Amino acid sequence: MRKIRVFFTKLGRAKYISHLDSNRCWQRSIKRSGLPVWFTEGFNPHMYLTFPLPLSLGYESKYECVDLRLLEDISDEEVVQRLNDALPTDIRVFGCAEPHMDQKEIAWADYDIFLSCDNAAALSEELSAYFAQEQILVQKKTKKGSKEVDLKPHFSVLKQEVEAEGIALTLRCTTGIEVNINPSLLLDNFGSIEKVETVSTCRTMVYTAKLEQFR
Repeated sequence: MRKIRVFFTKLGRAKYISHLDSNRCWQRSIKRSGLPVWFTEGFNPHMYLTFPLPLSLGYESKYECVDLRLLEDISDEEVVQRLNDALPTDIRVFGCAEPHMDQKEIAWADYDIFLSCDNAAALSEELSAYFAQEQILVQKKTKKGSKEVDLKPHFSVLKQEVEAEGIALTLRCTTGIEVNINPSLLLDNFGSIEKVETVSTCRTMVYTAKLEQFR
């Protein structure tokens, strides 16, 4: 048995597929591909699939991964080809390899965000002031209810540029099992968010605590 980590993009219409539906989509596609994958044992066997970092609904991503186990020795190139032949066109596999890291090592993720708005220069100044606060306190929903969280230590602004039709941002946010901060939590708390017409978000990379690419 061989463990593999499959890397893929999720763009376009695929951003509207929820995590649960993504799981079902992958199961159907793997069955169509004919890949000999391992199923769990017991009274209710099911295909073994693990998504180390599920993507929020409405987000695109250029760096997603799913772990599975193959019962036969098949080349990485053939795995990629067979999956791409079976998956929807907005989900594309670009590589696979044996996992080098545990999902518990995930600590950061980068996001490209575009805020479509009028008078982007003025709004960008307001956004800079918001990011510069000593504390950014929000109510974050958890499995046990809701708690107040200071987002300030959990993000950094890598890019903020004013463009003709809005503001282009790149944010690095704390991500993982213990603490998971997505950009929507940060931007929804921005006082002038109602001035933004649309928000487009794409995850571009996932890192460990040492900022090593998650592999």
